[in-house]
Amino acid sequence: SLLRLKELEVPKLGDCDVHVKMLAAPINPADINMIQGTYPLLPPLPAVGGSEGVGEVLEVGRRVAALKPGDWVIPADAGLGMWRTRAVFPEELLLKVPSDIPVLCAATLSVNPCTAFRMLADFESLVPGDSVIQNAANSGVGQAVIQIARASGIKTINVVRNRPDLPKLVERLMALGADHVVTEEMLRKPEMKDIFKSIPRPRLALNCVGGKSTTEMLRHLQPKGTMVTYGGMAKQPVMVPVSAFIFRDVRLRGFWMTQWRKEHAREQERVAAMMDALCQLLRSGQLTAPACTEVPLQHYKAALERSMAPFVSSKQILLL
Repeated sequence: SLLRLKELEVPKLGDCDVHVKMLAAPINPADINMIQGTYPLLPPLPAVGGSEGVGEVLEVGRRVAALKPGDWVIPADAGLGMWRTRAVFPEELLLKVPSDIPVLCAATLSVNPCTAFRMLADFESLVPGDSVIQNAANSGVGQAVIQIARASGIKTINVVRNRPDLPKLVERLMALGADHVVTEEMLRKPEMKDIFKSIPRPRLALNCVGGKSTTEMLRHLQPKGTMVTYGGMAKQPVMVPVSAFIFRDVRLRGFWMTQWRKEHAREQERVAAMMDALCQLLRSGQLTAPACTEVPLQHYKAALERSMAPFVSSKQILLL
């Protein structure tokens, strides 16, 4: 195994540093890709895994102004290494979050809900009554898309893989606010037309699968609609019929939250506005943490194995 638990000294606190006691950190697909060495962002080794999580400030350096002991913080960037009990970080690598939101919500805030928020906001100007179609709708991003869309009056068509406990999954997504849940097989059935009797065809498609799933989803996009790819779970390319380009002028775009953060690092107001909007949704209960399984840090091996099993509908969260 490439991962092991190690005891390290906590470094000395510099003037601009923050000593953080980590509370909880999830295992995301990108974390697994980083360990496998297949992710475009690879920290120098030896490195601590985990690109997101929440911690409590224990102590701050004498030039730290915006944070104080007791504050909750999340990483402002990927690759900081959250799977640890204590850490010292420079202040500018942390974002303060309210400590009155549930700890699992805070731990899973910086990657999936932010990704969902940006994709819904940045590619098409959607208005209440518009619709969005997405695959892997039971993923962390998928669950956030359903809830953020619902809060904005946008309808969602949610594609999931067929599975033994399908009715249970459909029920769970409907409870989150999904308007329609369909399997990949249903995408090419005539019954899809019935859905579009009550809601418009989507102007936005969100893809994190690739392969056949994506081609089938694209078929339902409005002319001039946009498909945003943010993952490739099927490890297959995105195939687009030529006719979709010529006769429907669809747009294909990509999105990577890490890149967005890099490009907007100077725009503190824009980042703050997104975090405030998400925290308001969390406080009002319109956005919840994804389905989670809490695992003590010493059982990290089992948690990693579970996070890579097929049809997992629960995110493994390490309690630190």
